[in-house]
Amino acid sequence: MSDKITIYQKPSCSKCRATLAILGESGEQFESINYYETPLTVEKLNDLVLKLNLSLRDILRNDESMDLAELSDDELIKVMVNNPDLIQRPIVVRGDQARLCRPPENVRELL
Repeated sequence: MSDKITIYQKPSCSKCRATLAILGESGEQFESINYYETPLTVEKLNDLVLKLNLSLRDILRNDESMDLAELSDDELIKVMVNNPDLIQRPIVVRGDQARLCRPPENVRELL
């Protein structure tokens, strides 16, 4: 594969650090985006969801305390963008494909 690799991550997340280690060992060049410092937009999160081939609710962290069951997808995505802790991580993108790297070894599918 020749497409650029981008990882959307949070530095304090153990799964993110493990995925970064796998990427580093691979020898592939990649861009790392801390989406707490460079927040995702609604458009970017929608794009990631499409590339992941998952639903918005599939990337919603279950262990967060907010009650989000009644929200529409349009409302939910805005809440997720404003509260990045609600988003499963890390997400790695290569071209038109993306993987939720939980477990971190999922990143190997893009290498």
